[in-house]
Amino acid sequence: MAKDSVHYIVQEALINDGWTITADPLVLKRDKSKLEIDFAAEKLITAERGIEKIAVEVKTFVQHSIIHAFHEALGQYLNYLTALKLIGDDRTLFLP
Repeated sequence: MAKDSVHYIVQEALINDGWTITADPLVLKRDKSKLEIDFAAEKLITAERGIEKIAVEVKTFVQHSIIHAFHEALGQYLNYLTALKLIGDDRTLFLP
């Protein structure tokens, strides 16, 4: 799967904010289906809250039709959100 042009910029911003990249890409498998979210990251917030986990799907919206790009990104987001819930993954999904 091709990475968006800002993929590594988003990763670097998260790393600079104290996040650790734990998967690139984050592969979700269920039955015969396989989805790939751009990457996963974790960050120790406080001893009381523990580790916060996120999944990040990067989009740039540089296609000819911004409406088509939006619908495509929204569809991916909803598919990934559903897949995370189905496999019991408690990550927060972001679409920066």
